[in-house]
This record gives sequence, structure tokens and C-alpha cells, in this order.
Amino acid sequence: MIIYVDIDNTICRSFKNKKGEWDYLFSKPRYQQIKKINQLYKQGNEIIYWTARGNATGINWDKLTQEQLSEWGCQYTRIAKIKKPVYDLFIDDKAKRIEEL
Repeated sequence: MIIYVDIDNTICRSFKNKKGEWDYLFSKPRYQQIKKINQLYKQGNEIIYWTARGNATGINWDKLTQEQLSEWGCQYTRIAKIKKPVYDLFIDDKAKRIEEL
């Protein structure tokens, strides 16, 4: 299977600064969720991390994101280079919350 996985508030907790902007420098890994995704990877699935980091602000978070995924022990095929939309609700017939895995 090809599985797209969100990063913020899925495999890590992310926080906003005093201005109300996301500050990914202080994201904290959720190791139980990472373990679930890593297991899917070990089963032979293609894991593609997909994030909206920087889409609204124009800030390039690519290097930090790659460093965090490495530091947190995330196993994956690649990080999607296509832009993820900024949204509040995603409705899809194939979607699952990390807690359902």
C-alpha cells in the first residue's frame, strides 16, 4: 500500500508561538504513533510523510522536518514534494486517525 501520513499532531505534538503561528522547532514526538507507522513500513508499505508546514507562511521547514524525522526514528519512503492544503477538516473515504491503527 501507499500510505500518506501527516506529521503535526499525528506523529508529534506541535505548538503555536505567542503570535499564533506554528513554531515547529518545539514539536515533541509521539513515539507510540511513530512505532505504529514504522510497523506499517516494516510490513512493506510505502510511507510518505505529507505536511503543510510553511504552506501558509512561506517559511521553508524542509531541513528541520527531515532532521526531526531522523531524530525521532521515523522510517519512511519519502516526504511528499507536492503541496498539502491548509485545512481544518479533511473528509475522505480512505482516511484513518492515528489512534485507529
